Amino acid sequence: MGHMKKFGSFGATLCLLILAVSATVTQRLLNVPLYETAGRLWTCKWNFPLLYLLTDYRVIITCTVITVLFYPLYKLYGVLFLPMDRVRNLGDIGYVPEGRMSMKEMANRVRRQRATGDLPPIYPNGWFGLIEGSKIKAGDVKNISLLGLNLAVFRGEDGTIHVIDAYCPHMGANLAVGGRVVGDCLECPFHGWQFRGSDGQCTKIPYSEKVPDIAKVKSYISDEANGYIYFWYHAEDSAPTWTVPRIEEIQSGDWVYRGRTEHYINCHIEEVPENGADLQHLECVHAPLITSGIDLRNMWSALWSFGSHSWTANWETNPPPNEHIGTLRLTHSMNLFGKAFRPVDMDVTAQQIGPGIVYLTFHSPIGSGTFVQHLVPTEPLVQKLVHNLYFQKNLPAFIGKFFLLGEAIQLERDIMIWNNKRYEKKPLFVKSKEDSQVAKHRRWFSQFYSENSPRLKFQRDTLEW
Repeated sequence: MGHMKKFGSFGATLCLLILAVSATVTQRLLNVPLYETAGRLWTCKWNFPLLYLLTDYRVIITCTVITVLFYPLYKLYGVLFLPMDRVRNLGDIGYVPEGRMSMKEMANRVRRQRATGDLPPIYPNGWFGLIEGSKIKAGDVKNISLLGLNLAVFRGEDGTIHVIDAYCPHMGANLAVGGRVVGDCLECPFHGWQFRGSDGQCTKIPYSEKVPDIAKVKSYISDEANGYIYFWYHAEDSAPTWTVPRIEEIQSGDWVYRGRTEHYINCHIEEVPENGADLQHLECVHAPLITSGIDLRNMWSALWSFGSHSWTANWETNPPPNEHIGTLRLTHSMNLFGKAFRPVDMDVTAQQIGPGIVYLTFHSPIGSGTFVQHLVPTEPLVQKLVHNLYFQKNLPAFIGKFFLLGEAIQLERDIMIWNNKRYEKKPLFVKSKEDSQVAKHRRWFSQFYSENSPRLKFQRDTLEW
């Protein structure tokens, strides 16, 4: 929807540009008889009207003025009214290049040389977010790779979402690459076999009267909630033990979509949610003013010392039957020149729902909303982290985007830590509330591993991207 709005505003600008250019065509050109124009086009290329316009200094000046005037307005329109889409790929941020090395080259070097530590299993059990529901219309199919799986995610003609293994058991074609949705089935692009989304069973082989019972692909339990598509992963193939909660304000439409951020991080999945219980890191990483940037080396600059962020936090586990949920309660305040800046005070409740979902709901004097966070391993040590912001519909979009940008900047400081750290299986904790909370979180997170949860196996000299 955001892309359509952008296209519409761009089209309006283009129409204005064409009208302005047309208005600069001289009366002399317009008064040339048709037969004379045709003759000139035949005998002399310089009389071609387009070339005339391009060589007329008045046209050039007009186009320049229009660009100077309207492009900033177009960008301002995007800032004020369109949803944000901030994407940071692996290697874009979070590394310190050396010499003439690029950020990407440094990222590859760190991945090859960094000690990984004694890691827990790399893929925990639970519900994981796949993609925004709006990105898969009826009849669409997407190829999504995560948790060591290659999935075909498609929406049947009736609107129902299905998630199946991407590879056809016949000759191995990828069903999501060129496959066609037929009813509630996905048709293989290679030989036309059709697989039902609900159970993966093959329902049709176009050149065979009988379909063998063993002709099927693995089908995964899926769900769609709060604008996102989920699927259930479990190393033992166990059924879901909990459901994805619905957010009432999103369901009712009181909070509407205001944008997203997407980041790729080089770390183990457990290290990201663990930050929720790490109280001390808030002071060390997130106290400097957001205007001081995301580079940990520079954010303590005296230039930005006139302001700071303050935090209080407490993390706790939930009692049964919601033991799969951990809750962080957080307060935020900002000080500028020694005085509290109240408009950005925030009361935050972050619910960690299983290993890969967080609902971070906030209230402030200038608005309320929630960040719906989805974390999923695309590789054993590469995590995709997506935040979708839903904010009060009765407030301007740019206010919500202000909170989204602030969240992204604070997150990108953490990424510089995660990209370069080693996982410590047995941290050197001291007797303190701060360290005890992290230890408590690790014990809580261990419930998402089971006997057959996969562990990391790789050769260091092949860890390249």
